[in-house]
Amino acid sequence: MTHIDPPWEPPLAGSETAHLVGALDRLRTTFRWKTDGLDAAGLRTRLGASALTLGGLLKHLAVVEDHIFTVRLRGGSIGAPWEAIYRTDEPDWEFASAQHDSPEQLYAFWDDAVERSRVRLDAALADGGLDQLVHLATPDGRHASLRRLVCDLVEEYGRHTGHADLLREAVDGRVGEDPPPDWRPTR
Repeated sequence: MTHIDPPWEPPLAGSETAHLVGALDRLRTTFRWKTDGLDAAGLRTRLGASALTLGGLLKHLAVVEDHIFTVRLRGGSIGAPWEAIYRTDEPDWEFASAQHDSPEQLYAFWDDAVERSRVRLDAALADGGLDQLVHLATPDGRHASLRRLVCDLVEEYGRHTGHADLLREAVDGRVGEDPPPDWRPTR
């Protein structure tokens, strides 16, 4: 019997870099599957007293992707589209403001940010690997490594993919750990 793994599955036996990037991409894929194909009402669904929504999570993780691989990695500005719309004076701005964005805009925010992140991460890995020090530093001047940034993003997706599991089940009953092998995101 032949078993072909889906494209988002990390390698069974690969380098540390391949495993970390593979784990990140599997979480990204699972998160995107949990949020995929919803209308505005589905993306705005809340559970109980929580203000979290799938739309808010899409926008938040898009901001996080760009922040990690611009500001934290190289010390650059976060870039478009965030520089024109991001509100630093409003805590949790991206979660609250997502209710005013269309589904198409929310999916585009996330899809585009992930694509930019993949390009930036690939370039950084080619330029020095996981051990290289990045711009992010503690107040006493100790710099984080690229490995730390990737691990932080894996942790962020782990947390929010769990939230997305619960929210999506409440929207339409979708459950499961992995998307079907032939799944591709709608846009």
